[in-house]
Amino acid sequence: MGIGRFTVPAGVTDWAIASGVAVLLLGTGLSGPHPDGGRELLGSALLAAGGLVLAGRRRMPLAVLAVTGLCAVGHLAAGFEVLAVSYLVAVYGAVRAGHRMVTLAASVGLLAVLHLTALAFHDASAREVVAQARSTLEIAWLIAAFAAGEAVRQAERRADEAERTREETARHRADEERLRIARELHDSLTHQISVIKVQSEVAVHVARRRGEQVPQALLAIQEAGREASRELRATLEALRDDDTTPPHGLDHISDLVARFRTTGLETTLVVEGPLHAVPAAVGRTAYRIVQESLTNIARHAAATTASVLVDVRQETLTIRVDDNGNAGSLPDPTPGLGLLGMRERVTALGGRLRTGPRSAGGFTVSAELPTNGAS
Repeated sequence: MGIGRFTVPAGVTDWAIASGVAVLLLGTGLSGPHPDGGRELLGSALLAAGGLVLAGRRRMPLAVLAVTGLCAVGHLAAGFEVLAVSYLVAVYGAVRAGHRMVTLAASVGLLAVLHLTALAFHDASAREVVAQARSTLEIAWLIAAFAAGEAVRQAERRADEAERTREETARHRADEERLRIARELHDSLTHQISVIKVQSEVAVHVARRRGEQVPQALLAIQEAGREASRELRATLEALRDDDTTPPHGLDHISDLVARFRTTGLETTLVVEGPLHAVPAAVGRTAYRIVQESLTNIARHAAATTASVLVDVRQETLTIRVDDNGNAGSLPDPTPGLGLLGMRERVTALGGRLRTGPRSAGGFTVSAELPTNGAS
């Protein structure tokens, strides 16, 4: 239940209703004709218990229905001629929870028991006994409570169906958008990457057939074309299949470093700690940081050596990439690419990225990623 932006917990509401019903029953019972002595004490306790037990009507509707029915019979037997309001509230809760037939059968049985109880424990004439029994649980009130519970149950069911429909519509739209992106990627990139891959492989093949030495740059282009083709294919499959598992993570770092060695960049890799303890999202970002850093080194830094450190600790993953190149030759970051792209990835996971020239020369990219909050 909410008032503006303030929401009252359901448990508080249930206890408020239960306490209100208990006070109402006690006030009505003690203000009207009631017995003295031990019977008064017993009847009062049953009136209070019948109200307070309503606090559990959401969790155990049938149990509350049974307890309030017994309390109604008990306080009538003790001499309290009070309408069993607590039972009516229990009927509403049980029907709202979907227990219609059980509630109907229990209510019919309770009416009969109340009549028999009045006949057994009251000294009035038969006409007065029937009137007292009917005043204890009016059939009209019972029908009203039953109808109210059923109406609320139907309204909640329709609301749940509407929510499911909205969720299904949103998922359908997301699927369509994902497929549209996959088609765009396929149409715009697949052909170009295929041309690069085929042309580089043809060039390597021709050079080897002539007995010429294949340049390292050409071999690197060939391997990059193959890798780009694999990554694009994996990305398209993930988009089409709604697979959130990344194609590359920390397990592929060593392969990544090995590919850059073929370009002539002397690259070393040091791994400390268990890689399997790193969540998939963090591992994916770490892979991209290393990939982007080494790409920048190979393209812009004029470096001959690079080192990659992967340090897995209890709650933090540290990635550090150093080179011995010319730090001043790195271009300014462009949105979505280079250093800015890395920073966006790190910030999205709540981590920190530090970049800058090294005192011993070269450039450093260092990222700290939390491993206890990502998935």
